[in-house]
Amino acid sequence: MEFVTEKPRSITDLESFYGPPSQEGFASAVFYVKSDPQGALAGQALEIYQYFTGELWQRWGEDAWMSAWKEVYSRDDSAGKDIVRELRAIEDPDASFSVPMLLDNPADAEQARAALSVVFDDPAINELRVFYLGDGGAMSGLLVAAKNTAPDTAVFLAFLLD
Repeated sequence: MEFVTEKPRSITDLESFYGPPSQEGFASAVFYVKSDPQGALAGQALEIYQYFTGELWQRWGEDAWMSAWKEVYSRDDSAGKDIVRELRAIEDPDASFSVPMLLDNPADAEQARAALSVVFDDPAINELRVFYLGDGGAMSGLLVAAKNTAPDTAVFLAFLLD
């Protein structure tokens, strides 16, 4: 995984609400990386998940972290791009529990949702997936993953709370 050091303002704005890259494995963080044009977005999402959980991945073990891992949404471009609507429409009961915390709990929730929209509804986003994640116990959350074609980058928003 190769982090992009020169970030567009939309990414730094998103980071101001959800945090920069982190290995804390708690709260939220935004990751902006080079996209693997030949690789699957799901594979990069899993790498980000492992990076985000940091040393906790090793301490609690892959089995614990992967027990909750599942894709809960994949964007169908025919429905249009509206990340806030898409997140609120997630039907998975476990994953849907995290949506209000992600969308409505930031200090300035309206501006946070606007920053999400600028990044994830960008016309250059050609793939978007949402994954449910957690430790199989108390911690759970979401990982929003998107591939951007101009330039070849990917952006991830990891969110994990207990």
